[in-house]
Amino acid sequence: MKEHDKESTPNRLDVALGLRIRQRRKSLGVSQTALADAIGLTFQQIQKYERGFNRVSFSRLVDIAHALDCRVVDLIGDLDDASIPSPLFRQNTAHLRESGAPELLAAYSAAPPALRRVILKLVLEIAKDQQARQSDEDLAGEDERIAS
Repeated sequence: MKEHDKESTPNRLDVALGLRIRQRRKSLGVSQTALADAIGLTFQQIQKYERGFNRVSFSRLVDIAHALDCRVVDLIGDLDDASIPSPLFRQNTAHLRESGAPELLAAYSAAPPALRRVILKLVLEIAKDQQARQSDEDLAGEDERIAS
């Protein structure tokens, strides 16, 4: 990995903390704007924290925890667990920054195990179909370029 890529990739712990902040905020029904107003920031800064693009200082984390009616330890939990392999964890958590991913994961976790298998199969089939369609479109575009 190039040095530039390392700098532009959010740290896995920043991403994980941001996800915990987002989950707590959403579970309380608090908007990014409301949280930002409560701690004197803009909603864009909250977005950056939640996506792990900006690091949360300790003093800011305390402010966020108080605004979300919890303790810092409730947000941090076991994030410092060294048993999580960082390269794979970073790669696998990149998908959590996609729009709707945390909500999908929370809904999936809340579903009964038998339903989870059905949901997973459905989503995998949708993704497979989408990839096939994209591949067909790419081939059609290549054929047009060759013909012209």
